[in-house]
Amino acid sequence: MSNVVVGAGRRVAVALAAAALVLAGCATGTATRDDAATRDAARPTGHVHPQTPAPTFPVRAGERVLSLALARPYTPDAPNGGTDDYRCFLLDPHLTATGFLTAFGFQPGNPAAVHHAILFRVPPDRVATAETADARSDGDGWSCFGGSGVSDGGGPGAQLDNAPWLAAWAPGGKAQTYPDGFGVRVEAGTRFVLQVHYNLRVSRAPDRTGLRLRVTPASPSIRPLEAVLLPAPVELPCAPGESGRLCNREAALLDVMSRFGTDSGTTVAGLQYLCDGDPAAPRAGVTQSCDRRIDRPTTVRAAAGHMHLLGKSIRITVNPGTARERVLLDIPVWDFDNQGARRLAKPVTLGKGDVVRVTCTHDAGKRKLLPSLADTPPRYVVWGEGTTDEMCLGTMIVTRP
Repeated sequence: MSNVVVGAGRRVAVALAAAALVLAGCATGTATRDDAATRDAARPTGHVHPQTPAPTFPVRAGERVLSLALARPYTPDAPNGGTDDYRCFLLDPHLTATGFLTAFGFQPGNPAAVHHAILFRVPPDRVATAETADARSDGDGWSCFGGSGVSDGGGPGAQLDNAPWLAAWAPGGKAQTYPDGFGVRVEAGTRFVLQVHYNLRVSRAPDRTGLRLRVTPASPSIRPLEAVLLPAPVELPCAPGESGRLCNREAALLDVMSRFGTDSGTTVAGLQYLCDGDPAAPRAGVTQSCDRRIDRPTTVRAAAGHMHLLGKSIRITVNPGTARERVLLDIPVWDFDNQGARRLAKPVTLGKGDVVRVTCTHDAGKRKLLPSLADTPPRYVVWGEGTTDEMCLGTMIVTRP
């Protein structure tokens, strides 16, 4: 799936693409209000840690299933005194012919620690670059905050432009099968990078995450799927009655940068630019939104949202505030442990010039309610890659002419 992000800037685009962990496939059902969640509105959510069943899906004539996993158990180790470890592992699926990824399933080896997993595609002409990055890092894999963590020159810490993600898992994600006639194209000779985000606040035990992929032979009848990412800023002040050093935005931003690198500050500022905000004087508040104007005909087939533990609600709408307004996704009560994408009951066609808006509401008060956050200090929350930080990301799975 290609990384299509509002506006632009390589660093912001790839950093946000890496955050697209919500796309745990296209779960059956609608993309509207979750009535079960509404009934359970009073229950704090976050980190239930269920064991993900072994992924299974039907295999048709001519198809094959690839089973991939970390070469050996990896013990997470957060850098810079943090509690989050983003680690990338290079995997070889031994693809000898071009085909389409039509089903996938992840199986976290240590579900208590795995916050998300993303599978990136490394095209054949970039495999040597990825191998160099792997060889330059001690132990298995390499540190990769913000994306695949592979630069054009092979050095960890920058990004590989042509490393779009193929699939992802987050809590609640299950084995997924795309509808007949749809899939994600993978070329012969392609390698994969598996990025795993470990939350060390919950567990530091070794992990050996694996996954299974169904590959269907290439055919003109299969339509390629893409992902459109819809990020919005997070500018969440401390809750009323809270105080402390990190309630100051500048101090909180510096804290995020100390844990994830100075480019994290670029991402926070870039979101203001992309969403018509003011990087020098961002608008603080519990609710933030961002508009994206569609530049070509697009058919939306599924939608998803992603926030962290302070998330309260998320909504994706088309042409908001007009007579042509349509709701693509409405999750009034955010459940961190149920992040699978939701297939629209009927695909929605967007035309050039249509506006898509993602709106997120966060609640700093949940910091005192959730056991996994109860011992964290009050802070002004900005977009950050840690479990104790926050995100606001809408995603559409689409096809195009």
